[in-house]
Order: sequence, then C-alpha cells, then structure tokens
Amino acid sequence: MTTFRRRVAEWRSPSRRQATLWAPQWFPKTAIVSGPQEAAMAFPHLQQPSFLLASLKADSINKPFAQRCQDLVKVIEDFPAKELHTIFPWLVESIFGSLDGVLVGWNLRSLHGRMSPVEYSIAMEFLDPGGPMMKLVYKLQAEDYKFDFPVTFLPGPVKASIQERVLPDSPLYHNKVQFPPTGGLGLNLALNPFEYYMFFFALSLITQKPLPGALHIRTSDCAYFILVDRYLSWFLPTEGSVLPPLSSSPGGPSPSPAPRTPAMPFASYGLHHTSLLKRHVSHQTSVNADPASHEIWRSETLLQVFVEMWLHHYSLEMYQKMQSPHAKESFTPTEEHVLVVRLLLKHLHAFSNSLKPEQVSPSAHSHATSPLEEFKRAAVPRFVQQKLYLFLQHCFGHWPLDASFRAVLEMWLSYLQPWRYAPEKQAQSSDCQPRCVSDRWAPFVQENLLMYTKLFVGFLSRALRTDLVSPKNALMVFRVAKVFAQPNLAEMIQKGEQLFLEPELVIPHRQHRLFTAPPFTGSFLSSWPPAVTDTSFKVKSHVYSLEGQDCKYTPMFGPEVRTLVLRLAQLITQAKQTAKSISDQCGESTAGRPFLSWLGFCSTDTNGCYPANDLDEMGQDSVRKTDEYLEKALEYLCQMFRLSEAQLARLALAAGTTRDENGKKQLPDCIVGEDGLILTPLGRYQIINGLRRFDIEYQGDSELQPIRSYEIASLVRMLFRLSSAINHRFAGQMAALCSRADFLGSFCRYHLTEPGLASRHLLSPVARGYAASRARGPRLSLRFLGSYRTLLSLLLAFFVASLFRIGPLPCALLLMLGYLLYAVAMTLLTERSKLHQL
Repeated sequence: MTTFRRRVAEWRSPSRRQATLWAPQWFPKTAIVSGPQEAAMAFPHLQQPSFLLASLKADSINKPFAQRCQDLVKVIEDFPAKELHTIFPWLVESIFGSLDGVLVGWNLRSLHGRMSPVEYSIAMEFLDPGGPMMKLVYKLQAEDYKFDFPVTFLPGPVKASIQERVLPDSPLYHNKVQFPPTGGLGLNLALNPFEYYMFFFALSLITQKPLPGALHIRTSDCAYFILVDRYLSWFLPTEGSVLPPLSSSPGGPSPSPAPRTPAMPFASYGLHHTSLLKRHVSHQTSVNADPASHEIWRSETLLQVFVEMWLHHYSLEMYQKMQSPHAKESFTPTEEHVLVVRLLLKHLHAFSNSLKPEQVSPSAHSHATSPLEEFKRAAVPRFVQQKLYLFLQHCFGHWPLDASFRAVLEMWLSYLQPWRYAPEKQAQSSDCQPRCVSDRWAPFVQENLLMYTKLFVGFLSRALRTDLVSPKNALMVFRVAKVFAQPNLAEMIQKGEQLFLEPELVIPHRQHRLFTAPPFTGSFLSSWPPAVTDTSFKVKSHVYSLEGQDCKYTPMFGPEVRTLVLRLAQLITQAKQTAKSISDQCGESTAGRPFLSWLGFCSTDTNGCYPANDLDEMGQDSVRKTDEYLEKALEYLCQMFRLSEAQLARLALAAGTTRDENGKKQLPDCIVGEDGLILTPLGRYQIINGLRRFDIEYQGDSELQPIRSYEIASLVRMLFRLSSAINHRFAGQMAALCSRADFLGSFCRYHLTEPGLASRHLLSPVARGYAASRARGPRLSLRFLGSYRTLLSLLLAFFVASLFRIGPLPCALLLMLGYLLYAVAMTLLTERSKLHQL
C-alpha cells in the first residue's frame, strides 16, 4: 500500500481519529495535538473533513502527475460522497483552471499526445465520460449535493439578466439563482455536480489561454478538443441510447435530473420568457412530468451548457446595438473557440439526422416515442439556432479581414449542410449522378432562411473588401460559391423567400398574429404540438424571432444583392488578371536584375512592385490555384444568379480589364476634378488590394533623398556638404554659363541641371504649381561618387590599367578624357532632341 493510502486508512480509522489526530508530513511536528478540541483550537481553519483536501493539495505540489491521478482514483473509489464533496470544487478547478484564468490547471488545450504521451494518456483516461472523474460526479449527484458557481463568470447577456433580476430564457438557470445574504459578495448559482463540472469544462475554452509554446499545436489534436468529441458522442449518441450513470446500482438511488418547473417546461426552450426573480428559487422541488426524462437529463444539460457558454455572448438587443460602427465589442471569440463550436454543430447534425425515419415528421409523434428521439428533433431548432445566428452575425461583422476567417466560414457552411451528416450520405456519394440537395431538406432551409440569405449578404460585403488575389481569400469565395451552387439549393432558398414575402392579405385571419416562435406548452415528454400547416407563417416566425418585428429583409435573389454579386464578379475578373500580371512582373524583375545585385550595389525600385501578398511567398503554383479558385467561383455565381456571358463581358469592359496587356499600366478608377484626379470608392479598393496603382515618382530634391543601401552613408553626407559649398560659392557663375546659347552653355546645362526634372509629369495642378514655386537653378551634384557601384567601377578600371603597366595618374587622365568625349556626344544628342529646362 502506498504512503498516501496508508495515511488515508489511518485517518479514516475511528479509533485513530478519537485517540490521536493524524498529522500529515507537511505540517510542522510542533503542530501535532492529541484531541479533537485541541485540534480545532490549533487549526481553526482545518476541520476534520478538510484534512483529505489538505493532503491532496500537498500531493499536487510534491508528487508527479501520474502518481497524483493514481491516488485520486483510489480516493474516488474508497471514500463516501460525504467526504468527497469537500474536495470536488478544488479538484474541478485544479483540472480546468480557475474561472479568472490565473490558474491554468492541467492545461488541456495545450496537452498533445505526440508531445506528452504519458500525461496525455493519463488525463484522457481520468476525464473520459466513463472514467473516474465522471464516476465521482455521479457519486455526488446521487446524494443531491449543490455547489456555488459565481454569476460573474457567466456570459454577458446571462449575467446582465440575472443581475437585473430577470430570469434568462434558458431553463438551465431556473431554480438555481442564490441571492447573497446581507453583506454578501454577489449572486451565485446552486449547481448539481454534473452541471458544475460541465460549466467549468465549457468555460475553460474561453477563460484559459494556451501557453505560448503550444501555439503550433493543431486544435483538433489537443486533449480538450478530443474530450469534447468524446462527451458529445457519449451523451448525444447517434446510435443506441445514452449509457446509464456508472455509479447507479440496481437498488441504489439514481442521480436526479436538473430541476425543472412547470412554468418553464422543456417544450418552451428557445422562447423569450422573462420572469422576475421575486424569491429564492435554488431549493424549489424538482418537477418532472414523466420519469422517463431521467434517461436524457444529462444529454439535455450537456447541450445547454455548451450552447450557453460558447454561443450565448450576444443578445438580440446587443446585436442590434453592435450594428453601430462606434460600438465596442463585448466578446471576441478566438479561432480555437470557433473550431470547437464547429465540432459541436457537426455532431448535432449527425445526432438529429439519426432520428428514426418514422419519427422525423412531428405528425408521427406519439406517446410511445422515446425521450431521446424527441430530444433529437428539438436539439437544433430550440437550443442552437438563435444563439448561433447572433454569434455568426457578430463574427461576420467584426472578424479581421484575413485568412483566419476561414474557421468561421467553415463553421457556417457546416451548419448550412445538414445533409452532409445524414446516414444516406454514403449512398448518395456512390451514385454517378451529381449530388442534388433532396427536397426533404426544404423545411430545414426554410426554418433557417436567415442563416442562408442574411449571412450570404454579409459574406459578400466581406469579399468585396478583401484581396482576392490572395489564394486563401480566393479559396473562401470558391467554398461559399460551391456550397450555394449545389443543385436544388438555390431553388429552395428562393421558395423560402417567396413564403416570407407572401402578403398577409392572402389569409385575413393571420393579420393580427404575433410572429414569434410557436407557443408550445406542456412538458418535454408531453404530446408534440400540432404541426403548423401554414408554411409561410413558420418562415415569418423564424425571421421575426431572430431579427425582431421591425426587421427589413433584403431578398438574396433581389436586385440589391444581385448588384453586389455583379461587383464581386467584376472584382474576380480583375483579380485573375492581376494575379497573372504579378506573376509576369516578378519573372521580369528577377530576370532583369544585374549580376552584382547580390552585393547590394543595385538600387531598389520600390515603385515598380505590387504590394506584398501570398503570391510573393508561394510562387507560380499559387497563381495557378488562385486562377482555378476564382474561375470556379465565377462559374458557380453565374449558375446561382443566372449571369450571362454578355453580362460578364460588359463587366470586364466597364472595369477596363481589356484596355491594356495584363492590366499593368491602368490607373485606378478616378474622376477628373478641379484639382486633378479624385479616387472613386472602386479606385480606393483597387489601390488597397493592389489591383491597380499610380506610377509614383519622387518629385522632391534629388540631393535630399534617403540614403540608399547601395551608398556609403558617411561619404554621401560629406559629398553633399562639399557640393553645397561649391553651389553656394559659384551659383552666379553657373547660372551665367547655363544661360549661354552656344555649345559651352549646352555642355554646362547637361551637367548642372537635373536631367529628369522637365520630363516629370504632375497629375495634380496643385502639385504642379507647388513645384513651379520651388524651381531649382543649376547646381553641381557629387552624390554619385558615394555609390558602391561607382567606387567599384573605378577600382576595376585602375586594376585593369595596372595590368597594362599604366599608373594611377595616367589612368585617371584617360578616364577623364573618355568621360569628356562621352559628355560631348551626349550634349550634342540631347540638344538636338530637346532643350534642357532650367
């Protein structure tokens, strides 16, 4: 027997506890006392049940991880619930970390099987839904223990509602609110062990930040992600039923489900009830209409906790306020958070689609239907839909315009395609015919109309502001277009819009209806409410319950959205040609680099490059991918919105994509104003995304340009001071020489004026006037002598001359003579073609 087990056995012995109080090794020897009264006086904060907790806390510091878990398993097996309930809150916090994020616990989000195989295996076995930790939960559940959970750490809308004494709409919080006593610190929820454990587990995704060294770990490989998958598979099974609690015995007590009151039955989940908390509700008796509800109360609780902790961070009122550009974000999800939510949605679709065929239709419901089958039908529409919609709306409106949005996009697309997780998926995929969305999914599309239409418009707005030349952004446009272009899906969406836009005058008795979710009553296991045959009313209820009674609906296939689609098609065409031009330009610039560029002797022309993007890093293969993604996306958009080839040709012509080869020398979209060219919104978009650009030239004093990498900084400064002194001393003489009309004047003008000054064209009249007011006279520039290239050329010339026995002085004279002949020839040619401007 281990030391820990021996100490625990001695402490549990009645004679031992009465005769001599056991003192653990981590207490000072002077603290050993011989009676309970003396023990209470010596350790007033350590009453008898807390010695087990103190022992475990000490072991958590002194013992390795594997030994601690082994001891915990033995404690859970040997100790009764009366003694285990004191260690439960500490144990949960030590595993999942503290709610304020200070304590990291076991850091499950950074625990990886390949990096820490031993710790990973032990942790997964301990926290498995059939493992020791869950056995402890069920052991405490059978004794009806309650644990306080502070309201402060709940999601924002829930916390605000409870603090305002308004009951949240989810039954998860009913009968649990504990008002603080006089002078108390705050409101608490009285949770049963299963709820308490799941609250901590779900919130650790948000409160615990992964360690810096674990940033490279894939989310799908970490222990937390795999545990979420195991819990979903265990409590929301797609085959069979939920396994009974491990601690249940044939004759023993079984864990009771979460309290539920008649005022808030299961059938009303998802409705917007607001009841004032006028009294303590944490100890009200549990009301269950049917004992069969014991079968799924854990599944019910698990789903509610996951949805509340991961999705319920935005209310309808908060969402409407967040439409203002000045509103501050209340909660910002991470990419890891979104990936876990996507796992939840995929499993919920599989869970709901595992419903028996004869129970799919609400009209087929009967009292003989099992609670689990009922729960499958209610899971998505009553638990998930509204909170997920607000969550996605926030992500679409506030997520950064970068490639990380792919996680949000895939989560959205997973929800939109429940048929991907249906049992008949394999049969469809084996068929040679193209996959077509079956008409059996029309009710899902209609009852989730805003998920398709409103969020599609939101994605269009994002796509119009992103760089479609990037392969990652092009892939996202392709993915959305491919999903929405599935055969029969667009027709079902159009049918849903027609049902929503159907005028109310068609059926007079509907004129005064309030469009909210259907007012279901009764308990969860009562008869399913009569089917609403008015499909139009169901669609309207869905839209108004998510957007409010005064929402303004924009049809997905209406003229406004069609205009956005045409703009996107235009930008796709531009992006395809821009990607090709970038590829060609990079090839030309690479081929045209001088031999000595690797030494840094060549100047860097920052005006000749497009802004950096993924193409610069991935090369020609990324150009091919971008072109392929955009080509298919354009094809899918044409299928969905019935765009013709003539329309695409007109778009290309209007965008100016055929005016010049590869679009290299096109100016951004502008209009001519009094002060020059003015960018249009399209022109600003083109500049931001590198689709077009102005030919920017340096218009200032060439002597004051920043020192280049191919120049010697100290030598350039010294030459500038020297040339400035010469120019100041001989300014009058140089001006007189340059003003002469003979060859000497032409020769001086060639050397003492800026060659490119007259050839520069200024696009803005304001800039032209400013440049004219700062016209510069003739002057000498010696800056070229500070260049590495010039000095290296001189050194090479002297080296070659030395090979022919020519000394430095004769070599210098020969160089000067050669340059003089070159300058005379250039002067004659320049004067003949164009006079220099002063």
